Amino acid sequence: MAQRPSARPRLAAPVIAFALLFGAVLAPGSALAKDQFRVAWSIYAGWMPWDYGAQSGIVKKWADKYGIHIEVVQINDYVESINQYTAGGFDGCVMTNMDALTIPAAGGVDSTALIVGDFSNGNDAVILKDKTELKDIKGQQVNLVELSVSHYLLARGLSTLGLSERDLTVVNTSDADLVAAFGAGGLTAVVTWNPLVSEILAMPGTHKVFDSSQIPGEIIDLMVVNTATLEENPALGKALVGAWYEILSVMSKDDAAGKAARTAMGKASGTDLAGYDAQLASTRMFYKAADAVAFTNGAALPETMKHVAQFSFDHGLLGEGAPDAGFIGITFPDGKVQGSADNVKLRFNADYMRMAAEGKL
Repeated sequence: MAQRPSARPRLAAPVIAFALLFGAVLAPGSALAKDQFRVAWSIYAGWMPWDYGAQSGIVKKWADKYGIHIEVVQINDYVESINQYTAGGFDGCVMTNMDALTIPAAGGVDSTALIVGDFSNGNDAVILKDKTELKDIKGQQVNLVELSVSHYLLARGLSTLGLSERDLTVVNTSDADLVAAFGAGGLTAVVTWNPLVSEILAMPGTHKVFDSSQIPGEIIDLMVVNTATLEENPALGKALVGAWYEILSVMSKDDAAGKAARTAMGKASGTDLAGYDAQLASTRMFYKAADAVAFTNGAALPETMKHVAQFSFDHGLLGEGAPDAGFIGITFPDGKVQGSADNVKLRFNADYMRMAAEGKL
């Protein structure tokens, strides 16, 4: 079934150090122009288009247009895919905005959010048993995948009530165990993502008391690429973005081709057309490049990244040496820098999406 990661292990410090040292040794060559690229993806509603794009030949079509080759590789473990990207094994990788900050950026790898594909708009939720309001979570044991977007959602929900994690007990629980444990009657409060949300809400006495639609635009799904590689090889950015919006154009239609595309995506993620469409219904896909550009240029994105950076710092995800939430610099399309201008490691770039919107790819 399509779902978000089952855990959030980070690269251990020695591994990061080795990866960065290895990258430094290869830096002169790694930044040179090339024509062979690899991007990684993992199963989730908003990332299934990459599988369809590879299987249908759309990615190859756009790569051929720019005289390059792009290998689209599925990695079954989401976090492992990001770890491999961080270590230099891939030129690009799908990930959330929070993970882009706390894994490659925190690991010292300068990365660019090339495509802002969607944001969770109800896919992630806080669920209580026999209680109907978020305030009822106070004092409870809350089971979730620790340090995941579920953990972030909980923190944001609590902040709307003036509460914090000190007002409850967070218990790290694999997503593989959440549904069974809740069904067995041992859990009373969980935070998770679809399709697990739907499975739990089908059980008696369950109530969704907060979800990602109440913090719209904060849990964002991206295609992230190595900044140096993109700067030296703009053809990679053009091909990936061009392919992406052609795929979305096909799947967004309710004609035979669109249904066939979504059926293929659903099957590849362990469900069917109806199941996949249900997941898309709570995912705000930016089917039009212009909408993605507007979102990336919007005033809300910097505010979202402030929340993400603060959560990440509070939970030790920016590295042991991070003195504050602004330790890692983040740039936005208008050139403004949030955090340290001397340590910019995450960049939101709308240039290629704008080219797609203007028909210039």
